[in-house]
Amino acid sequence: MKVITANFVTCAVKECKTTATSFPLHFHDAELELQEVDFQPEFIRNVIPRIDWEGLRTTANELGFPSLPETKPEGDALTNEQTLKDLHRLLLETQVMEGKLVCGTCGHAYAIKEGIANFLLPSHLV
Repeated sequence: MKVITANFVTCAVKECKTTATSFPLHFHDAELELQEVDFQPEFIRNVIPRIDWEGLRTTANELGFPSLPETKPEGDALTNEQTLKDLHRLLLETQVMEGKLVCGTCGHAYAIKEGIANFLLPSHLV
């Protein structure tokens, strides 16, 4: 599961949909793997406006990455090649192979095995 994916998912439990603590889901026991991908600066420039920056900062911190700037890069900051490379590495090259994503509201854990997160809920939570 690429780190970028975590920025677009929230807890699937119905009661969690309206709570602020259900996003972002929190990585626990994450085993990371770096998978080199061709540098795509244009993709990073285009995806940044769609990223929840505070959610990404939380995720990066939990995974042990250097802290991201407090504010989302915009304008001239998106022409800085090092900034784009750092975001590329975090968002596209960092793969969570094993672990779990945990909801901050209900505590439900979504397992990640072999890089694939299982977002199916057990019947008692649907």
